[in-house]
Amino acid sequence: MESTPSTRPAPRASLVLTDVVKSFGGRTVADIPHLKLGRYGVEGLIGPNGAGKTTVTKLITGAHSLDRGTISYHGPSGVIDLSQLPSHRIARAGVVKSNQVIQDFETLTIRDSLLLAAARPRDERFWYLGRSRTSAELVNDIDGYLEYFRFENPDRHALSAGEKKLLDIIRCLLVKPKFLLLDEPTAGLPQWETDQVKELVRQLGAEGEISILIIEHDLELMWSVCDYVHFMADGKLLLQGTPDEVRSDPTVIEKYLGGGHVEG
Repeated sequence: MESTPSTRPAPRASLVLTDVVKSFGGRTVADIPHLKLGRYGVEGLIGPNGAGKTTVTKLITGAHSLDRGTISYHGPSGVIDLSQLPSHRIARAGVVKSNQVIQDFETLTIRDSLLLAAARPRDERFWYLGRSRTSAELVNDIDGYLEYFRFENPDRHALSAGEKKLLDIIRCLLVKPKFLLLDEPTAGLPQWETDQVKELVRQLGAEGEISILIIEHDLELMWSVCDYVHFMADGKLLLQGTPDEVRSDPTVIEKYLGGGHVEG
């Protein structure tokens, strides 16, 4: 039976990259004629070092400018051309990226760093996003994430790189993004915390209210979490498909997994 208009779920937020080119020092690091992201719950972007993966996410979020091309965001309010927008306006539209390298949380307690996440002017200007929410709503969300990740004492400073990584993920989720880009979200985490992140990502993807793109070198995580995977090498998008399709492709095996790789 077809869904009626009142019960049909809203389409996921998506990003469309068209004729996107970026070069540094005469070297082309991204050359993508067409790429659509967000058709599936959780998508992955994989490839060898230097493939252009992080460059693509920085082009999406406005951290790098395009040499050529357009990036359009299809969200709840319609289609927005992100190509000429500053980072804070891209974040306001609902496109948010976690940090590959965490550089803050040094002087704040765990709880205070999260309370300020929706009020502190940063590169993404999160205060624009959180100011419409009440303190009670924020505190409730924060308490839920702190309990989920089992922080022993939220009123002390974040001591490890792993804790800071988790705080950065929570910081992104607190602003209720529609499209979330996670750059190596489990790097430096012990296995049990990696499992927690995996379960949270699966849950968010299944709920259908957020599109997620993950960049990660932990291929076991990617195969187990992602519904769809994009493979890049040498700045180009070479392959797209389900995890099973991508990891068994000869090109991926040769360029990324190693010629001697055999799937078990």
